[in-house]
Amino acid sequence: MNGVPISIAASVAVTERSRRTWWRRIADGTVTRLADDARGRAMLSLEKVVPFICVPLDRADLEFLVRADAGDADAQNDIGQLFSNAGKPKIALYWLEQAAHQGHADAMQWLGRCYIGGEGVPKNKNIGLMWIAKAAAHGHVIAQAQIQGSFRISPANGPKPR
Repeated sequence: MNGVPISIAASVAVTERSRRTWWRRIADGTVTRLADDARGRAMLSLEKVVPFICVPLDRADLEFLVRADAGDADAQNDIGQLFSNAGKPKIALYWLEQAAHQGHADAMQWLGRCYIGGEGVPKNKNIGLMWIAKAAAHGHVIAQAQIQGSFRISPANGPKPR
């Protein structure tokens, strides 16, 4: 992973260290800032970031992290789920939100789960159901079942919340 770039924003997310800390390390020469990417984001060498990542990641996970940072919604979703399963819901939210805003149905469903369960965010059933409904509208089968399970259909009165 020598010379592989990762943004400061992603470095902040996966290490739970502040943006200020990373800029201080650049200033003191501990970390070298690489050339900005095409989107103008400040970049660091992944090799210098890896020792500070808050959960163990293998080489394949690191490759997903680089793809996620580059904007790949599938990789963002996968990395989000990895951090969620590792007990790091706030980091998971960072990646899941990015994927969901790109229309990734699985990430939308996971976000809904996070809001309903209060994982990394305050519990908010309305926002959770909104994300699950969006996932269902994008064809996510589990989200569709969750939405159908949330309402009883009465022919005379239409849907009624359970």
